[in-house]
Amino acid sequence: MKRLLFLLGLALALTSCAVTEQAAAPLPVYAAGSLREALSTIAADYEARSDQKIALTFGASGLLRQRIEQGEGAQVFASADTEHPQRLATRGGWAAPQVFTRNSLCALTAAHISATPDTLLATLLRTDVRVGTSTPKADPSGDYAWALFRKAEALRAGSYVALDAKALKLTGGADSPKPPAGRGTYAWVMDEGQADVFLTYCTNAVASQREVPRLKIVQVPPELQVGAAYGLTLRSDAPAAAGRFVAYLLSEPGQAVLQRYGFGRP
Repeated sequence: MKRLLFLLGLALALTSCAVTEQAAAPLPVYAAGSLREALSTIAADYEARSDQKIALTFGASGLLRQRIEQGEGAQVFASADTEHPQRLATRGGWAAPQVFTRNSLCALTAAHISATPDTLLATLLRTDVRVGTSTPKADPSGDYAWALFRKAEALRAGSYVALDAKALKLTGGADSPKPPAGRGTYAWVMDEGQADVFLTYCTNAVASQREVPRLKIVQVPPELQVGAAYGLTLRSDAPAAAGRFVAYLLSEPGQAVLQRYGFGRP
């Protein structure tokens, strides 16, 4: 954390001289897929304010971490959890992660599913209801779904075993099918009828319903809710441009965009 704050302070100190620098190569930023809309907007805003281009790569956070470990040149990593950036920091060469925004789980359901927050667990446990999730370890969304299953066990014995056995890992894995160009992953999965209920981030659920209006969103009740803390890190030897972009992401304008897309404050 101290290292990250130091780098941000250095970046802010250098901001005043940034306008005199020659335009640099695009800054490689790797980010969780759930940040696609918000971070694309933030990057566009930042590019309009500076001479720095941002090269965004989106995907499941765990898979992105693996690609970074294998030598890909990300300078900034925005993950849907803190575990994956912390693993980079522990290996060395990356700053300790800082939480920069938050999300939560929602249930995205097909039109024929009638569920409320109070009946959501019973709906998930129905033998005729197919429950879709992302892939644990590869994608934090899947890890959060399994954390919800563990909370369900505390409310109703046998829930974890049942949900663990029936959950369909439809997205977020290395071999998961990709949606057609222009389609959102979760809207496409539900539109194709691959699941009756999909546990995903609320921001994803809202975007999916916007794409496929017949889909419904059910809020996860407090006793089952799992909060998602998003972690941000950058390379210890990252160029000043990386620190400046991170500082902008953490600034009020950057945070305002995240909130506009449904994310919470750190």
